[in-house]
This record gives sequence, C-alpha cells and structure tokens, in this order.
Amino acid sequence: MSGRPESLFPLFGELAGLKGVGRKTVRHYTALGIETPRDLAFLLPHSGVNRRLRATIRDVQAPDVVTVEVEVGNHLPPRQRGRPYRILVRDSQQEFMLVFFHARGEYLQTLLPTGQRRLVSGKVELFDSIAQMVHPDHVLRPEEADTLPFYEPIYPLSAGLTQRAVQRSVTAALERCPDLAEWIDPRLKAQMGWPDWKAAVHQVHAPQSAADLANTHPARQRLAYDELLAHQLTLALARAERKRAAGVETRGDGRLVSKVLGALPFAPTGAQQRAIAEITADMASAQRMNRLLQGDVGSGKTLVAMAALLTAAEAGGQGVLMAPTEILARQHFEGLAPMAASAGVRIELLTGRDKGRERARKLGDLAGGQIDILIGTHAVFQKDVAFSDLRLAVIDEQHRFGVAQRMALGEKGARAHVLVMTATPIPRSLALAQYGDMDLSLLDEKPPGRVPVVTSLASTERLDEVVAHLARAVAEGRQCYWVCPLVEESESVTLTAAQSRFETLRAALGEGVVGLVHGQLPPAEKDAAMADFVAARTRVLVATTVIEVGVNVPNATIMVIERAESFGLAQLHQLRGRVGRGSGASTCLLLYDPPLGEAAARRLKLMRDTEDGFRIAEEDLAMRGSGDVIGTAQSGLPRFRLADIERQANLMAIAQSDARKLLADDPQLLSPRGQAARVLLWLMERDKAIRLIRVG
Repeated sequence: MSGRPESLFPLFGELAGLKGVGRKTVRHYTALGIETPRDLAFLLPHSGVNRRLRATIRDVQAPDVVTVEVEVGNHLPPRQRGRPYRILVRDSQQEFMLVFFHARGEYLQTLLPTGQRRLVSGKVELFDSIAQMVHPDHVLRPEEADTLPFYEPIYPLSAGLTQRAVQRSVTAALERCPDLAEWIDPRLKAQMGWPDWKAAVHQVHAPQSAADLANTHPARQRLAYDELLAHQLTLALARAERKRAAGVETRGDGRLVSKVLGALPFAPTGAQQRAIAEITADMASAQRMNRLLQGDVGSGKTLVAMAALLTAAEAGGQGVLMAPTEILARQHFEGLAPMAASAGVRIELLTGRDKGRERARKLGDLAGGQIDILIGTHAVFQKDVAFSDLRLAVIDEQHRFGVAQRMALGEKGARAHVLVMTATPIPRSLALAQYGDMDLSLLDEKPPGRVPVVTSLASTERLDEVVAHLARAVAEGRQCYWVCPLVEESESVTLTAAQSRFETLRAALGEGVVGLVHGQLPPAEKDAAMADFVAARTRVLVATTVIEVGVNVPNATIMVIERAESFGLAQLHQLRGRVGRGSGASTCLLLYDPPLGEAAARRLKLMRDTEDGFRIAEEDLAMRGSGDVIGTAQSGLPRFRLADIERQANLMAIAQSDARKLLADDPQLLSPRGQAARVLLWLMERDKAIRLIRVG
C-alpha cells in the first residue's frame, strides 16, 4: 500500500501553517499531545458555556455566566497601585460593576467608552452584596453580537494557551477537513443515526447545549466508533496475518483426555466442556490457534489447559505450560502430575533452579521427545532449551506477559498453537481492546464441590474480637491468611505494619503458629515460609500482597484483609480467591478503618454481595476507569483520544465484529468500502496495520 492518501495531506501538515498559530504556540500545543491539524480536529471540548443573550442580570443566581447588553457608565480608575480598575455599567434593569486587575486605563477607555452600548459576557459574582463581573470573557459592539456562539465549547488547555486561541486554531483546522468516502457499514450507520465523518467533526465542535457534549450524542458516538474500528481493524489484520502463519494440524484421538476426565471425582462444567471443544477444534486446524482462556478465580482453567496439553501428546507432539513465577510453576506441576500419571504421560518441571547434570538430563530428554509436557517459568525461553516437536504453548500470565514473550515463543515452536490463560476477569470491552486479536473462551461457571466463600465486613475497632475468634479457629486445626495493607507512603512503612501485625498475632496465638512473608524477604526465606504454611507447620500466614497470585492451600479457609478499603476491587477478589479451595466452609473478613468514604463503602459492599468476578470487574471499570483496572503502565491498552472505553463499551464489541467481517469479505481492502477503511487507518495513524495489508 502506497503512502498516505492525498486527501489527508492538509490534516497532517505543520501546526504552524494554521491561521493564528505561531512557533511559540506550537510548543504549548505539544504539551497537550497536539502536533498536527488532525490532532486539533480531534481535540474534543469537555464542557460548554451558555452565552445566550439575557435582558438583565437581576434574576441570576450568582455565581453564573451571563451575556447582557449594557450602557457603559463612569470609569473609576484605582487610587493606588495594585487596586482594581472599575467600570459602572447598566443593563435594562440593574447597575453592576465590571472589574479589571492590572489593566491599562487608555485600553479600557477604547474598549468600553462611557455612554456607548456594549455586549459583555462573563461570570457575575456578588462581592459585599454588589454584583460584579471580573474580567469579562467577551466585550463586543452590539452589531458584532452574531459572532458570539450561543453555546461556547470549552477545551482542555495547557500553560500558555487561552480558550480563544484554541477556538481559533480548531476553526482553522476544521477548514482543512476533507469530504471522505464512508468506511462504516451503511446499515449500522443508518440504524445508529450517525452523521457523515466531516459533519460529525464539525458538530462536536459546535455544541448547542450540554446534551451535545454527552458521549451518547450521535456525532461523538460516530467519531468514537471510527477510532475503535481503526483499532479493531489493526487487531483483525494482525490476527489474519497470524492465521496465515500455518500451524500444525494437531488432532488428538481423545484417549488420554477421556482417561483423565474419567478419573475425576466429578464431571467438568458445561463451560469447561465448551472451552475444551473450542480448543480441540482450533488445534486440529491447519491455522495457528491464538486463544485467550478467561476464567474467574476457581473456575477450573487448569483442567482445560491439561486437556489441551494432553491433546498435543495424543497427536505425538509436546506441550509446554509457562507460569510467571517459580512458586506458580511448581504448583502447576504438583497439580498436573497426578493427572499426567493417570494418563500415562511424562511431565517435567524446568525452572531457574535446575543446574548442571540435572538440567542437562532434562534438556536431553526434551530434545529427544521423551518428555510429553514441560512446566516451567520464563526460563523456557533460554537459548539452550529445544523441543523435539512443540505443538502447544500454554501461557498462564496470571496478569501480564509481553508481546515480546509471545514472539520468543514463536521461535521455539515456529508453528505451535498458543493458549493464554488469565485469572483476571477483564470486562468485555477491555478484553476486546487488549486481546482483540485473539479468540476468546470464557469459563463462567464454578465447578461442583466449591463451597461459596462467606464475606463479612468489620471495623478495625473490633480487632481484639477478631483475634480471639482466630485463636479458636486455629485450635480447631484451621489455617488463615492475614493480609496487611500496602501502605502508600513507602515500602518500609508497609514492612513495619506487616512486622508488627506478625508480632501481635504471635504474642496472641503462640510461638511457631504464625509465619511472615513479604516482598523484601530473600527468595529462599519466602519459599521456606510458604512451605511451612503449605505443610501446615504454621497456621497463620501474615503477608503483604505477594500471596495474591495463585497460591493453592486447600486447608486455608480464613482470609483476613486488613484496611480492605485501601485495595482495589480486582485485588480484593483475587485475594479472596485464595480461600474456598477445599471442601471446608471458608470465610473472608474485610477489616476497615472507619469512617468509610462513599466509594470505599460501595467497593466493600459489592464484595460482600457477590462472588462473580465478571460483575466485580464491570463495576470496577465503571468506578475507576480502564487504566486502573489493568494497571495502565503494563496494560498494553491503547490510549483512545475520541472513545471513552468505560462509557462506550458497547461500541467496542460492534467494532470488533464489523472489522472481522469486513476483512473476511475483503481481505485486501480493495472494495470501495475497503479503500475507505484504508483512509481511516491513515487518519487514525495506524501505520502498523497499513503495513500488514499485504499487496495481492
């Protein structure tokens, strides 16, 4: 595909070429992330001011913005330096003052000559019960009235920019907007009542009332959709590119999978069976699988992953499962080893700890094809690790893994199928934004035999009762996690908090009953403390949030989270998921410091009322916004300029299916709508996507 279409040249010229934009102003715009006229056209006003003309200020509830026609009266220059300059004016019913600071008298005499009529617009306030307007936003002659918009858009500013300057620059940028051919599906556009692109850009900058600034306004919706469609087209092109990369048809006969499923004490859930069927079908295809398995805490992802790994073994190949930490890799290994034994396949664990002869033996067996399933950390990416015939890679990202790791994996088994597991329930709109290039399998049922966790709230004022209750539970042989808050000020304060809680609990419950884990412990000590807890040598584990990720101790049935109000919903949900893994009844106690703020109270009540991670995630998104839900820094979430992914979530799903359908019908984007979509990709600066459209 050749370079940027000519119709877009005016939008991608230099800012300094616009009327009223000088070299100095360009620097101020850069601070707002604005570098081209196109960026200015996409700078949406965030609010507006009603500038409709009124007869008088008499009925105004000060402070409020008013536009009135006045007769200019006497000028009252300041008697001493630093005092304001005042001008008496009168509208049709009332006198009031215009007030100016640091103003030159001769300038004000020409702007507001005594005896003449002027239109003034600005905020009216009461000062010592006298109405005054400080520095009016607009002063016009009556014949210039029509140059003032009824409703004035208000833009984000950076230092050195004024509203008036931005409005002028935006107007100049809008003059450069061309008519563009339509890239939106005509049926969808008609159904939604959306305007054409050029009309939409003009409308968002000319709101007539507050309603026109809402995300639900057709012009705003249309521009948001354009941005999401460009994003989803980029992901769909990447997906199509990946699908072109041949996979290896990995067709199992089901004998190993049915052995393992037959040995289970209960039948898999409907959701598990559906996910297994989707994955098996993908692996049997000649195209590479790239699937995301999304399941809530305790929805049984491990079983689904194992079925996929066994399918690779049935077909005579190998599978690998990677976890982000050594503790997790070891846990996966311990959980899967019995299943592998019942299927009669060989499973091994490879971590950074394997050294010398032991490591060489494992690597030799792996390259020779004697190991069917390898469990490991990212150590699996090291140069000397070679597979005999890698068919499937399962990545348990638990939160995050980079695209770089996905690539490195491609080197190992250039054609291996990829299954990514995530235990973070991500709201659908975010999952589509972040993983839109992948196919999605959802585990939305809990396996049988899981007892719901009872969640309750208590104030820290009742700490003594809580400790007494804990002492009884420990005497009955139960185990408990006690999570200390992450204190914002510093890590050392957090450690002190965890350390002192450890000491008070040890004093109350006895020596040797309580263990301590935190981020600053050397790995060996951390492992030892965890091992003591897993083996039930210690009964209570005091921890900072290091235990959030995937620790599995079925005998632990109590979770106490101290200062629960300082945690986000997703974190609370992950922590609660550490209990309720055995057959015993489990409880989660959220301890809070009163008084609770409104948002914190809402979070904790939601935790008490539901265990549904997807409902919690949607609520979290509504309360905090997308960047926080998956941690902006690592989220891989694109920054959207026009779309509000929290409040326009429904548009993301439409954009994904539309983008995939457009590419299925017209893979090279050569039809009239396809050509228009290419222009959209250039307009939205999706150069990566443009490179993916192969010629021919």
